[in-house]
Amino acid sequence: MKLFANGAYVFNGYDVLTDYEGVTSYKGYALDGETLKEAKKKTLAYKILMNHNVSGNDDKLKIKFDKLASHDITFVGIIQTARASGLTEFPIPYALTNCHNSLCAVGGTINEDDHQFGLSCAKKYGGIFVPPHQAVIHQYAREMLAECGKMILGSDSHTRYGALGTMAVGEGGPELVKQLLKRTYDIDRPKVVGIHLTNKPIPGVGPQDVALALIKEVFSKGFVKNKVLEFFGEGIKNLSVDFRIGIDVMTTETTCLSSIWETDALVEEFYEKHGRKEAYSELKVDDVTFYDSLIEIDLSEIRPMIALPFHPSNAYTIKELKANLEDILRETEEKAKISLENNDVQFNLRDKIVNGNLLVEQGIIAGCAGGGFENICAAADIIGDSNVGNDVFSFSVYPASQPILLELSRNGYLSKLIETGATIRTAFCGPCFGAGDVPQNGGLSIRHSTRNFPNREGSKITNGQIASVALMDARSIAATAKNKGFLTGADELDVEYKCPEYHFDKSIYEKRVYNGFNKADKEVPLKFGPGIVDWPSIEELSDNILLKVVSEIHDPVTTTDELIPSGETSSYRSNPLKLAEFTLSRKDPSYVKNAKRINSIEKERISGIAKQDYIKYAEELSSVLSAIEEKFEVPYERIEIGSVVYANKPGDGSAREQAASCQRVLGGLANIAKEYATKRYRSNLINWGMIPFVIDGNLPFHKGDSLFIPNIRQAIKDKAEVINAYVYNHESFEKFELKLEALTDDERQIILDGCLMNYYKNLN
Repeated sequence: MKLFANGAYVFNGYDVLTDYEGVTSYKGYALDGETLKEAKKKTLAYKILMNHNVSGNDDKLKIKFDKLASHDITFVGIIQTARASGLTEFPIPYALTNCHNSLCAVGGTINEDDHQFGLSCAKKYGGIFVPPHQAVIHQYAREMLAECGKMILGSDSHTRYGALGTMAVGEGGPELVKQLLKRTYDIDRPKVVGIHLTNKPIPGVGPQDVALALIKEVFSKGFVKNKVLEFFGEGIKNLSVDFRIGIDVMTTETTCLSSIWETDALVEEFYEKHGRKEAYSELKVDDVTFYDSLIEIDLSEIRPMIALPFHPSNAYTIKELKANLEDILRETEEKAKISLENNDVQFNLRDKIVNGNLLVEQGIIAGCAGGGFENICAAADIIGDSNVGNDVFSFSVYPASQPILLELSRNGYLSKLIETGATIRTAFCGPCFGAGDVPQNGGLSIRHSTRNFPNREGSKITNGQIASVALMDARSIAATAKNKGFLTGADELDVEYKCPEYHFDKSIYEKRVYNGFNKADKEVPLKFGPGIVDWPSIEELSDNILLKVVSEIHDPVTTTDELIPSGETSSYRSNPLKLAEFTLSRKDPSYVKNAKRINSIEKERISGIAKQDYIKYAEELSSVLSAIEEKFEVPYERIEIGSVVYANKPGDGSAREQAASCQRVLGGLANIAKEYATKRYRSNLINWGMIPFVIDGNLPFHKGDSLFIPNIRQAIKDKAEVINAYVYNHESFEKFELKLEALTDDERQIILDGCLMNYYKNLN
């Protein structure tokens, strides 16, 4: 794999020129400034973006999407926010799938209550409702929503349908709210990274192997961060559509913004099989195209991969790992200490070494990445007449949709898998985020799923529980299953891949999915369960703010799973107050208590309490408030008090808005970071009225310190990029600078108004 940071010309879709400096012509094409300018407009990404841009400005985009998709962890909050902002009807097709909280909550009805709320919303506002166990969100979107040249916005970070010619973006819920209210998705035009695919994979290599190799190469470099990946080249024709989809969905883990692929006859056949031939159109790279940067991938050089805990980028070839097992596992254990930060938890991978081989306890093929038809069929072909054994290793398969499960039952592959000792589950995203097939304490699971972050697969570090996941392709998971749990690459086996033809039967969806688009019935009452709670009121930003640093995180990257854990907390996503109790619970257990204490002081201030009573109540802040009044002549009535979290690089991973909204519910006013891992997390902060500060250099404050930022409201109005702040230290103030980068006018107003809901209320 080769990376070219300075970009490349591509001629006629396959002829790549990376060394173009000083070249004035190439094979009859003049290479001058005008050619370069026009060539940048020839990418598939540029054309699709411009077709959806309503700003009239090619650099400052205002995008209107064609369709929306959410699952049952996110759609309740999205619709509640939209209702509070004036929603009357879904203006475009909006699919509400039920694939995350599919299982009943232990001891309660709240998950099914959310599902019934979603169905009532689909009827009232004109939406599409996909009941539990029918399909994972992204498989349904591939089968029923994707169209060449169109754009889909989803509230799940793995919203990627580029292999089907659809540019898709995963964002936090407030961005979907904007679309529901006929507003726009506002971004600077993203750079486009060309992904040039050549040759074809060797037998035993699957899409996850290609994806992990790509993630390993680019993640730590930030090479594709917030950019669009555009796949082209002669290697595409050597990949089935299922294979392309498997690579595409994992591009989220590179931190790119979106993806798009060239389309061909195989994609046309996909749409025809799914009864939507009209959704196909050919997308092909133009005669002279320029990419801002380029990645060359020789598919024949990819080998079976494994991504060890705790990130998809921590990847090795299986061959390399087996040859250096002790050393690589020891290194992984050392890296893990940075994230775990808890000496009471003993994280050990070397105890899995048995007679020089790595023995894992569990194998899972599941979800939007692993649960595709070809992955499952390949796994069955690999295991063949063998079995997974009756010892510690277990093996489960989750087909990504009922149509896939139906076809597997019709062609005999389902029975073949069951005969091996595999267990078959329904379409459910649980294994990806710790709500299904959670490993035992100290266990190691190999999974064809999307992520293997710490605190994600059911681990509760603060309770002394730790389990871990390594990501692999379904083929090597099956090879390992055939070998009774001893790590085996699929390229080590001689397998006849029969690759049966897939037949899609949409009758299941016709019988079970409610499609109410353009059939909104305003008379339908919404069904609210006791777990569905409205958002609390949020105040607009004050003239001045006093921030208490309630958490300080120095991990290289902080994931959204660490900001708000997944797993059992998912059942509370419809109750902002209840969910907020879990904020940072597996990273900084003191956070909620400290944030709530500061928030209670702010609540007293806005209640109009007398100064002498307020100072007494705000005892821990009384000295800094008095010092502010003396030095800056700002009375306490004009100082909004809130909490702030510092993290080096927060927000990698899920699009979940709750990573920000839970902080806001607890009185959070800002984050301070060296940088933000993803655009979507920064957008979530903004949409919930939190200021996304950036700081350079050494940290001038620590947990427990008080930070005063005077005239912050005016600074935001004035579009200031540098903000003066002061850390209070024993009756004195030390000045330092914070930065506010690239806020649109609307984003500034959202922060000033306190949150997106307030912004829309003020517009109305």
